[in-house]
Amino acid sequence: MNHPLLLALLTAAGLYVAKLWRDDARAAVAGHPHPRALPGATPAPPRAVVIAVIGALVLVAAETAGEHALGIAAEQSTMTWLFALYSIAAAPVIEELIFRGWIVIENRGRAALWAGALGASVLFAALHPFLWRWDDAGFAFTFGVKGWFSAAVVFATSLWFYAVRFARWNPARSLLPCFAGHAAKNIAVVAVKAATGFMGTLG
Repeated sequence: MNHPLLLALLTAAGLYVAKLWRDDARAAVAGHPHPRALPGATPAPPRAVVIAVIGALVLVAAETAGEHALGIAAEQSTMTWLFALYSIAAAPVIEELIFRGWIVIENRGRAALWAGALGASVLFAALHPFLWRWDDAGFAFTFGVKGWFSAAVVFATSLWFYAVRFARWNPARSLLPCFAGHAAKNIAVVAVKAATGFMGTLG
């Protein structure tokens, strides 16, 4: 995932998808929604964006405090600046469209909606490389304190973004607050890593 060419391609793909989503959202605002618009391509009130961002930053603060309390702050991974760019510019769009956009059980009641959100959040956390690693040495599970704690934070973050998508203060179920909150969280993570010496080379 840290291969420079792959990151550059993923970043470009994410920015292109973001453009498509913006076009769909503008069409919806103009009163001419596209029949095959991307999920959540609807307007959102500014307060929804603000709430999403604040919640995401609270999660980063809790994660940072938790790592220090558990004595695992020094175990965090080093991030390249190219991966940081991807995580801020593209990952929020790609991940939110997939998980909070497409992997959603709608029109079957709140219980089904949140059961689906819980299951998808488990998958979301499992896909992040905290409980496993795959490198030159091969595949291995990493069931240490750091792995479980980081996976739990990702799980909680996923649930937060589902809550943002379907909150009453996001009446059109727009994904814009989810994009903003996800980007804010990743910016904060990069800032913490930069401040603690865990930012590596350019690519």
